[in-house]
Amino acid sequence: MLLRDIYETIVAQGIENDPRGKDTVMKTLHKREKIYKDMKDAEKEFFDTENLTNPYYDTRILNGTGNENIKIALVGIDMEMAELLLADRLSSKGKKIDLVMAHHPEGRAFANFYEVMHMQADILNKFGVPINVAESLLEGRIKEVERRLSPANHSRAVDVAKLLEIPFLCVHTPADNMVACHLQHMFDEKKPETLEDILELLRAMPEYREAGKNNTGPKILLGSKDRKAGKIFVDMTGGTEGAKDIFESLVNSGINTIVVMHLSEDHRKEAEKYHINAVNAGHIASDNLGMNLMLDEIEKKDPIEVLACSGFRRFKRD
Repeated sequence: MLLRDIYETIVAQGIENDPRGKDTVMKTLHKREKIYKDMKDAEKEFFDTENLTNPYYDTRILNGTGNENIKIALVGIDMEMAELLLADRLSSKGKKIDLVMAHHPEGRAFANFYEVMHMQADILNKFGVPINVAESLLEGRIKEVERRLSPANHSRAVDVAKLLEIPFLCVHTPADNMVACHLQHMFDEKKPETLEDILELLRAMPEYREAGKNNTGPKILLGSKDRKAGKIFVDMTGGTEGAKDIFESLVNSGINTIVVMHLSEDHRKEAEKYHINAVNAGHIASDNLGMNLMLDEIEKKDPIEVLACSGFRRFKRD
């Protein structure tokens, strides 16, 4: 399978599973196209034209032309210099690695991944939060994340990939979209009555069951196992945690329980003020689920051999 085909499948699946809905995503792409057309030539030099067809800033081919034939991929959650050296080592020992695939972004995909946070406003709006409130609260949080990212040495791992001539790809928001969509559909269908029922549904899935064996399984952060779940919001995509001031609006819109990958202490304290239930499904376990769902879609087109590392475990669905 060509690297380009893998990349295009990832983007297509990200759009298909985007919680905002495909129409909203396509409108975003059309707006970008207009902005690009109206730019001066000097400005176009700094515009990433991938943004015209890929709505996710944090998902990119970081090294490679796209024409590489991929038979074996080394896949993990955080794939950095050590993992790229591992790929080179495995290749030298006879296990030729054709692609290193990361979940968390690196390089230019990491430098401005805060841009995908804008999608959170539309997701919150779908769950009843007024769009003006969602956008207003997110503005400050997005700027905060941008400032936090700006001093990072973004290109370290990508530079190693280029020197070792290893194709390198990162898959962030599209995979997060898949896990958010998958879990939201499951909860909407199964309608768990209590927080304990939510935990049981999660623990029945191999990614969360495996995490439980490693002491990183799903846990109740706010509430108790006998509490009624009520209306559930799966908050697992959009780059990183949004504004901590959003919980009052979520409660006012009828949300009773949030299911998250992680919740910082500041966010947890703010959620507690408004008596919202919170279930932490687990960060790496949820990333595993998203990547497994994505790999299932890729392998429907052409099977590839996956070597799992860096916190990733391959579980295939039927």
